[in-house]
Amino acid sequence: MKGLVKSLNNIKGTTRVCGLIGNPVGHSISPVIHNTLADLMGIDLVYTTFKVEDDQVEAAVKGAYALDILGMNVTVPHKQAVMRSLKEIDPLAEAIGAVNTLARVDGGYKGYNTDILGLARELEEENVCIKDNPVLIIGAGGAARAIAFLCASRGASSVTVINRTVEKAQNIAGAVNGYYGIDLVKAVSIDQALDLKGDGYVAIQTTSVGLYPDVDNVLIKDENFYRKVGAGVDIIYNPYTTRFMKILGEQGKPAYNGLKMLLYQGVAAFEIWNNCSVSKDMADRVYESMKEAMGINE
Repeated sequence: MKGLVKSLNNIKGTTRVCGLIGNPVGHSISPVIHNTLADLMGIDLVYTTFKVEDDQVEAAVKGAYALDILGMNVTVPHKQAVMRSLKEIDPLAEAIGAVNTLARVDGGYKGYNTDILGLARELEEENVCIKDNPVLIIGAGGAARAIAFLCASRGASSVTVINRTVEKAQNIAGAVNGYYGIDLVKAVSIDQALDLKGDGYVAIQTTSVGLYPDVDNVLIKDENFYRKVGAGVDIIYNPYTTRFMKILGEQGKPAYNGLKMLLYQGVAAFEIWNNCSVSKDMADRVYESMKEAMGINE
C-alpha cells in the first residue's frame, strides 16, 4: 500500500467525499479499498468512516446529501433501517430487504445491494460454480438472504438455508421463491441438514460463528456434513482461515474466505459512484493492500 495513500496535501476543495456509515466502523478496512482505488485511477476522491447511532440514520443520510457527499456504504446494523431514508431503491435490493451502497441522485440517494455482486465476482474468480449445482447457505441473517437471491438468479439447482431457528430460514425461502415465482429454496434445521442426501454442494457460511476472537468455533461440527460439500466459502475474513475452511481443507475440499467478497462489493460501489470500470489488475493490487493492512502474509 506504500505510495498509494492519499496525502493531506492532495485533498483539495474539489475532492469528493465518500464514506461508510455503521456502528462500529473503526475496524473497517473499506477505506483501504476506496482510497487505494482512487489513487490507482487518479480520481479526486477520499473515503472515511462515520459512526452512526441507531436513532440517527435518517439524520445521517439527510446530512450527507446536504454536505454533497458523493456516495456511502452501509454496514451493520443499518442495512435495513437506511432504506426508509432513500429517494430510490434498486428493485433487487428492495426484494432482498437490505442496502449496502448509496449513490447520489437528484433529491437524495439511491440504494443498491453490492454484497451479492461481491460474492458473485469472488465465486467466478475462484471457479466455484453456482449454476446447476446445489447450494447450502448456513445462517439466516441479512447476508444469507442476499446470497439466497443471488443463488436463485444464477441458476442453482437447489438452495437449502440451514439455521438454528428454522422460521428465519423459512422467511428467506418464502421471499426468494415468491420473488422469482419458483419453488427452489427450502429451509431446514441444523439437525435436518445432517441428514441431507447427495454431495457436491456449494456451502456458503454466513454466520458470525468463527469470527475473531472465537476462531476455533464452527456452527456445524459434524464432519460427515462436510463430506457432502464440494467447495465452501466463509464470508468471514478475520481470521483469514476459519475453522469452517480448515475442516474442508482437511478433507481436500477447496474453501475460501470473505475477503474477496468484501473487495468486490467495494469495487462495485466504487464503479457506481464514479461511473467507471475497475480492471482485474487494479482489483488485485487493492486486494494486496487489504492483506497488508490486515497483517496477512501468505
